[in-house]
Amino acid sequence: MKSIVIAAGVLLAATALSSAPAAAAGCLKGAVVGGVAGHFMHRHGVLGATAGCLVGRHEANKQARQQAQQNQTANTNYNNR
Repeated sequence: MKSIVIAAGVLLAATALSSAPAAAAGCLKGAVVGGVAGHFMHRHGVLGATAGCLVGRHEANKQARQQAQQNQTANTNYNNR
């Protein structure tokens, strides 16, 4: 339990001190899920939180790329009318 609290504190401090809050998209949710999973899997909460953050950011970036592509396609279709 202590490692989850430490990981959450570090992530919250890093988020509060970062100048670009949008860069942390997906990281906090992934870190919480990864930290909890890592804690129950042989007490590796910090490692799980780190991996969860990386996966969360990857998924958020992938979703942003898909949304941008859909917007671009919609704009192209609208302009071709």
